Amino acid sequence: MASPPLVPDFGAIDEGHLERMTLGDKSLAREVLTIFSTQAASMVAVLASRPADAAALAHTLKGSARAIGAFAVADAAEEFEDALRCGKDVSDRLAALDAAVEHARATIGERLER
Repeated sequence: MASPPLVPDFGAIDEGHLERMTLGDKSLAREVLTIFSTQAASMVAVLASRPADAAALAHTLKGSARAIGAFAVADAAEEFEDALRCGKDVSDRLAALDAAVEHARATIGERLER
């Protein structure tokens, strides 16, 4: 029998977490999701150029993602950050991060259209 996952498998955005973090304020949730969507895409674009502060930028993205419940983005940002700090090739991790961000952005876009 397979063990359950350590972290529940939520969609791109954990709606319950987002609701708790925004104290149920739907307007605030919309605002933080809009900001996250824009900034996350920009951050990934900057990370692709491998700036000197890439690990710190990935760390910031990880924290922002966790704050809104985008846990797949947070995990991918953490893996990218860890690989950078260890001097490993990050190409695959950047692709995974980009995919996680795009999935979150698509989910956010759908949510904001409701």
